[in-house]
Formats: sequence, C-alpha cells, structure tokens
Amino acid sequence: MALTNVAVIAFDGVAPFELGILCEAFGIDRTDDGVPAIDFAVCAEESRPLRTSMGFTLQAAHGLDRVAEADLVGIPAIKEEGASPAVIQAIRDAYDRGARLLSVCSGSFVLGEAGLLDGRECTTHWMHTERLQERFPEAKVIPEVLYVDAGQVVTGAGSAAGLDAALHIWRQEYGAAVANTIARRAVVPPYRDGGQAQYIARAVPDCDADTLSPLLTWILANLHEDHGVEALAKRAHMSARTFARRFRDETGTTPHTWITRQRVAAAEELLERTDHPVERIAGEVGFGNAATLRHHFVRVRGVSPQNYRRQFAC
Repeated sequence: MALTNVAVIAFDGVAPFELGILCEAFGIDRTDDGVPAIDFAVCAEESRPLRTSMGFTLQAAHGLDRVAEADLVGIPAIKEEGASPAVIQAIRDAYDRGARLLSVCSGSFVLGEAGLLDGRECTTHWMHTERLQERFPEAKVIPEVLYVDAGQVVTGAGSAAGLDAALHIWRQEYGAAVANTIARRAVVPPYRDGGQAQYIARAVPDCDADTLSPLLTWILANLHEDHGVEALAKRAHMSARTFARRFRDETGTTPHTWITRQRVAAAEELLERTDHPVERIAGEVGFGNAATLRHHFVRVRGVSPQNYRRQFAC
C-alpha cells in the first residue's frame, strides 16, 4: 500500500509536541522539493475543543470517519491513560483493513489498549518502558531503541524519536533522497544511530574528553578510508579504551556499527542518484568490494543493493 493518505488522531490529554511531530513529518506540502503529496488530516472523536497536556485546547477539522481513508494512522503521546472506546475501535478497524500504525512516545499505550502490542516488539519513552511492559505483559518492549518497526505497527520512543520513526517510514516508502529532503527541511539528521538508552538519567561518565562531533563529521566526509578504532582514537587524542567508551556514550553504539550504518546510508544515496556499478559504490563508501556492501546492506535494510536501486533509483 503506497503512502498517500495520513490521518492523525487527537484526543483529550494529547501532547502537542508529539502531535506537532506527526504534522511536521506528514502534513507539510513539500511537493516543490520533490516530495510526494500526502493527503493529511488531524482527526478527533468529537468536534468540540480538546484539552492538551500543556493546558491549551485545539480543535480537529475532521472526525474519526476520516481515519477509514488513511494508509497510515498516527497516534501521538497522551498524558492521561485511556483513549475512548471510539478511538480504540477506529484504530482496530484501521489495522484490520491493513493500514499502518505509527505511535509516538506514550501513544504506544493506546496501541496496547487496542490489543495490537501482544506478541509484538515495540517501544515507548524510556521513562515509561517498564510501565508499558507491566500493563501489556504479552508485548515485547525494547527500551533502548529510537523506534521499532514491527511491520504494520511502528512505535517511536521518547518524543523527538517519533520523527526518526516517521523518516524511517518515508525512507521505506520513497527512498533515502525523499527522507533526506524532509530531514533537511526539519533541520534534523536523516538517520540517527544509537538509541534512547543514551538519554536515560545516569551518572556522568568518568571521561574528560571533548565532544566527538568534529570527528564524526570528519568520518562522514571520509567514509572511503579505513577507520580502525586505534586510528580514530589517535585522531581524537585518546586511548583506544577511552575512545570506545566515549563513542558509545555520545552515539549509543560502537564505532564499527555507527560507521557501517553511515556507509549503508551513503550507499543508498549513490544507488538512487547515480548509475555507478555496485563495486564502485562499495569502494566510494568504504566497504571495499561489492560482496561486503551487499552483506551489510541486506543486514541493515533487508534488501540487496540491486533491489533497492530498482525500487528507488531516480
């Protein structure tokens, strides 16, 4: 089902930031930038003004009947537990007819109430993951990630991670170039590695190194080079052990995993925008040969480079 129609459900107690993320991701007309048009609507059970979690009200222009048209149904965070039976039914009906569902932050609790998390991997804001698991013991809650794509149901983690999940859906539907255009307009990275584990409150790590941001920028500009931990640590003026610890603290993952994902992302763009042979692209992004590129591309994206190019080449 191609993504052309998106409905977001608002309800009493809705969190305006998370609602705004869904509006930013799918509700802005970016056709002048080459982004496919989306028929977008914010829907609510009643026409009356709705209370938000921040103390002001808003009013949706559409009723829940509009949800029946959507390819993707967005569910923002809710401060107060308990969506109405009508909202739960609209979500179940959307799922039954094959629509995709995307929750942001505590919106995952609404999916749980609809019975759509049982036996399914999912996530929510790190502050609520234990409560989500307790309320829905059949769910497979993954606390440390930014989002979980469980096929028809996608759950975003804390607040801004909803934008990561939305960009993931754009990337799946229309390719990296479109997702990157949306990210650029929103002034966010098109792909964030790591997870929300890096934001969980904890003691300040015993490491006095400066931020790794300049090094990460340099790596992105030099993906074709061989980036061993020893060489990177030397460039960052750290021991290899300190560098590895600092890297995980700042990115939420290892240098190898972070660089591999950046190379896959770079390969995506080259597959879309050029007719370069896969062997050449492998060298340009630092994988060395087509077999290595193919291995990592399939592992990260689930399809081969050739199939990805057939689907998304400009």
